[in-house]
Amino acid sequence: MDDSKKIGIGLTGFGLLFFMLGVMLFFDRGLLAMGNILFLSGVALTIGPSATLKFFTSARNAKGALLFGFGFFLVVIKWPLFGFLIQSYGFLLLFRGFLPTVVMFLRQLPVVGTALNMPGVKTVINKIAPASTPLPV
Repeated sequence: MDDSKKIGIGLTGFGLLFFMLGVMLFFDRGLLAMGNILFLSGVALTIGPSATLKFFTSARNAKGALLFGFGFFLVVIKWPLFGFLIQSYGFLLLFRGFLPTVVMFLRQLPVVGTALNMPGVKTVINKIAPASTPLPV
């Protein structure tokens, strides 16, 4: 793994951290915007600029990319709650192919796995990312 991918993974992680902090601090638009910028720049460094452009402009991901961008626009123009909701839906549409893999990884973690296997949570998680989905190769 080269240095740009390491930096990209770090930026993506910091982007998610800032995004979570923005939500926890009652939808602070500065933190949400910073989280979005860090996340997108981290993705671009991790998979490369041309692959990022292809990913966000492909016909399959067009709806998710538009919703994600529109949500970011709403966050910037001081509508953070609605922007967050629209952006979250766009994020789910964009990364729905990766969700089963992420959930399977999270289920193997000690504390998080126990929380994800609780009766109510397990039902919701299985609807979002089914447990029987095989890992993509």
